[in-house]
Amino acid sequence: MDRVVLMPGECLPHDRRFAIALGSTRFDPEHPEWLPKTHFIMLMRDETLAQLRTLFDAGSGVLAIAENDRVLLRAQITAATGCELVAEFFTNFLGDATIGPLRVVEAPGHAFADARRKPNATTDKYISLINRASLAALEAVIGVPVDPLRFRANIYFDGASPWSEHDWIGSEIAIGAARLRVISPITRCAATQVNPATAERDLDIVASLGRSFDHTNLGVYAEVVAGGEIAVGDALLRASRT
Repeated sequence: MDRVVLMPGECLPHDRRFAIALGSTRFDPEHPEWLPKTHFIMLMRDETLAQLRTLFDAGSGVLAIAENDRVLLRAQITAATGCELVAEFFTNFLGDATIGPLRVVEAPGHAFADARRKPNATTDKYISLINRASLAALEAVIGVPVDPLRFRANIYFDGASPWSEHDWIGSEIAIGAARLRVISPITRCAATQVNPATAERDLDIVASLGRSFDHTNLGVYAEVVAGGEIAVGDALLRASRT
């Protein structure tokens, strides 16, 4: 995305709006509650998902699923029949590797976040940011390139020293017309082992972080405290500590 408007207390528009629940998952869209990601299909366990590419059109509600540039399904995931088609697709794609039958779940205003609400946060809807200098420091110790898409961040930024983002916890940052408060580092999981191009588990990112840097973090979570448009190329400025 070249630009997007952030809203106070919200994720990026449509980020983590849907999830695909396991057959054993109990989720009530009328009374949504946070559940660990193990209740849903996800890259940490289901690495073959990295073989797929998806594109969601918010205007039409259509989700396109492709593999090797061949579209396998187009379905309106905002409609009941479309949800059934998407769930059936992933049930067949994953087969015996997961607990079916799968189903698409959504609850207005709810985000299927990896992390519970942090103790010092006012919302459970976060923006994820990655300092590319920290990623470069990780590449240096691993000795091979590390695709930034392994970390699925909302925002990647340049210009800060490696790991300096850890000093921003509790501070506000300004990006474009928006202001965010940095809440916590992002603890990485086994999903980062998966190569987004090959769907193979080829790097132990978590172990490399722990051995080389004495932590397993890469990136930070922030909550939007003042909304506005942000765009590629905007300056990121540390504003104040709250």
